[in-house]
Amino acid sequence: MEESEDVPKDFVKLKCEKLSVDEVSELVVSPYCGAVSLFIGTTRNNFEGKKVIHLEYEAYTSMAETEIKKICRNVRQKWPSVKHIAVHHRLGVVPITEASVIIAVSSPHRTESLEAVMYCINTLKASVPIWKKEIYEDEYSWKENKECFWANSEN
Repeated sequence: MEESEDVPKDFVKLKCEKLSVDEVSELVVSPYCGAVSLFIGTTRNNFEGKKVIHLEYEAYTSMAETEIKKICRNVRQKWPSVKHIAVHHRLGVVPITEASVIIAVSSPHRTESLEAVMYCINTLKASVPIWKKEIYEDEYSWKENKECFWANSEN
């Protein structure tokens, strides 16, 4: 395979079904890359001393997909050697220990893919319209990402 046949691709998906680490990582594998870096965000069973039963995610889907694609474009400007990027985010109910988000990035060397993955998750949390609701034993709470630019604005 010539490198021109392995053109850089972005894989963005929001879905209600269980996410697969294998599926997402396989999307970014390339014979021209020696690194595939992953971030997997999972549902934990506690928050500030409260027992978490599960999480629920909602999104403004079309805008979220547009914002994630913008993040991918920014990654390519900051790290031109990045080959493929995959960002899959689950919507709906996410049980304890299951993945809410999986991000995978391939590049010839590890530094670029590791930095790009960190940039992707931090920017996603700060700018993409996906909302998280934590369901506890006897109550629930919509969670605001501290990184969100709209969370810090004065009214």
